[in-house]
Amino acid sequence: MAMPMYVSPEQMMKDRADYARKGIARGRGAAAVTYAEGILFCAENPSATLRKVSEIYDRIAFAAVGKYNEFDALRIAGVRQADLRGYSFSREDVDARSLANWYAQILGQSFTHEMKPMEVEILVAEIGDDPAASQMFHILYDGTVVDEHDFCVLGGDAEEVAGRLGSSWEEGQALDVALRSVGSALAGPERTLTSADLEVAVLARTNGRRAFRRLERDEVTDLLAG
Repeated sequence: MAMPMYVSPEQMMKDRADYARKGIARGRGAAAVTYAEGILFCAENPSATLRKVSEIYDRIAFAAVGKYNEFDALRIAGVRQADLRGYSFSREDVDARSLANWYAQILGQSFTHEMKPMEVEILVAEIGDDPAASQMFHILYDGTVVDEHDFCVLGGDAEEVAGRLGSSWEEGQALDVALRSVGSALAGPERTLTSADLEVAVLARTNGRRAFRRLERDEVTDLLAG
């Protein structure tokens, strides 16, 4: 009888992690930063229909990078999970922390037990009544949850983008300043991104109960122009 090839658990997990990281890094990045009125989301995404940033619930948004079919399925499942919890209990019981933990369980289960891990990184963000109450949770392909503050970068050259963004971010900055900062960080020193290259949305305290709003390209153009 032929003996099956043995692969140590450590090597198997390493191979899965490398596979997921490489798949995510091939895509275009995204970032979220806090600004005076809430949280700004900006993704390098020339498509007008395939969205990387979406609303999940009243004051909660979802951003993701990686394989579109995988993270869009997670987005839809998250909307259903939030709606079910809000209907069963109350709208105030739906929060970013519980959704982030729920997503972490799904990604962790996939990473450990499925043949192929999901090639996605997710950000779940919730706006608070004041800046200190806002929350951002970064969920990695293996289910790891990171509680982010001030800004968060997903996919692409995340470390380099985060370094550029960290040097320009300022607390309480205006929306146009924040957008130019994120756009410049995503582009790097050798490129320039225009409104046609970017998908932009905000969670703003001034928007009422439905805090999420997607910015149209004309508005993005005006903000980038300053």
